Amino acid sequence: MFRDRPALAADLLAGLGVEVPEFHKARLSSGELTDVVPTEYRADAVVTLDVADTPVFAVVVEVQLRADVRKRRTWPAYVATLHARLGCPVALLVVCPDQAVAAWCTTPVVVAPCLVLRPVVLGPWQVPVVTDAEVARRYPELAVLSALAHGGQEDPQAVFEALFAALDMIDHDHANLYTDLILTVLPMASRVLLEEFMTTATHRYQSDFARRYFSQGEAEGEAKGEARALLAILDARGIHVPDDTRADIAACTDIAQLELWIRRAATADKIQEVLD
Repeated sequence: MFRDRPALAADLLAGLGVEVPEFHKARLSSGELTDVVPTEYRADAVVTLDVADTPVFAVVVEVQLRADVRKRRTWPAYVATLHARLGCPVALLVVCPDQAVAAWCTTPVVVAPCLVLRPVVLGPWQVPVVTDAEVARRYPELAVLSALAHGGQEDPQAVFEALFAALDMIDHDHANLYTDLILTVLPMASRVLLEEFMTTATHRYQSDFARRYFSQGEAEGEAKGEARALLAILDARGIHVPDDTRADIAACTDIAQLELWIRRAATADKIQEVLD
């Protein structure tokens, strides 16, 4: 998300109480924060906020999945190296899917008595609950983070409604990616509820993206069924199918092509007669 929309880093910092200066453009910068010693430091993402192509603020974004003392020791190097490179203030934004890890990350990193790094931490509890459709359309990635953090609550209906509004504003590939991620992360009960919202044609929360997403899923499911049928016919007729060809057939999503191959398989003696 930070790589696709770098301004998200500024939005989140401002929401967490960090004073972010006015800027004209947010851009993704190199994440290589190597210093003069032969040790390479690579951040998950680095965002630079510019005014007239001059950096005025930079953000080192780190995704932290677990407590790691060695990782904390590298954070001051990230910040110091980026400050030396750009000559502007630098913030460290640590994103944690787990609230316990987020609490651990908030501990200041004492480099020296006069130099203390205080990470800005975004855990599930710090992610705002986005239920307003207009806010979701304006900040779609924030609505996705809201669904990831709060979609498992007792009544996530308003969160999902905002999510659908956000997904309609994102390109199809990213919307699919975010939806797959959300469906993977949510607990079973919330996942079932979200799928029901997305598949019920008469539900007022169904969005254009929801229709596209599940129409694509149905088409892919139909293609997989046709591919299995073709391979079953070939096996039943004793036609040898090499492993690489079998994999190509299983991966085919062109239903018309699969139906043509099935008709040929009914009379063919060799796999070449089916596919040529």
